Amino acid sequence: MTATDAELIEASLRVPEKFAVIFDRHAPHIQRYLARRLGQQVADDLLAETFLAAFTKRDRYDSSRQDARPWLYGIATNLVGQHRREEVRRHRPPSAGPPVDDHADRVAADVTAQAMRSILTGALAALSAEDRDVLLLVAWEQLSYLEVAEALTIPVGTVRSRLNRARRKVREALGTNNHTEVEELLNNG
Repeated sequence: MTATDAELIEASLRVPEKFAVIFDRHAPHIQRYLARRLGQQVADDLLAETFLAAFTKRDRYDSSRQDARPWLYGIATNLVGQHRREEVRRHRPPSAGPPVDDHADRVAADVTAQAMRSILTGALAALSAEDRDVLLLVAWEQLSYLEVAEALTIPVGTVRSRLNRARRKVREALGTNNHTEVEELLNNG
């Protein structure tokens, strides 16, 4: 039987090498989320920082939570916010967004999403950081409302209201009432 994340984190307190399984299980998901938020180069650095912070704080992990993904997304989201604040302090413009890795990815991207990319980017940038974090964790990472609440340490009701507000604002910016179209654009972003 495969050990749960909670069991592995608990075991890593005695045998630190066991934490490597947590990294192996979740690093690809966290990496993708960070790359979509900040670009590949920054994502690599923040991925390492995310898991270093998780390893350092593992003695405070709530072992009643069997899946560590929401906890890791919470750490990663906090690091994204910290990175953006530091970037503003240095007066550097934010990264242009996630890179497109190769020709096959470009071909596979939805033509409509490409045409509306700048509008979508602007709509996301216009959201508050809190609303944007909730929207992207749901749309990109497919986290449940409860998992987002755990990741951001906010009530589930707050997740719902932020998500509703964010979706409404993005739909308004895109000039559509089509919920499916907005979700497809976000998932292709």
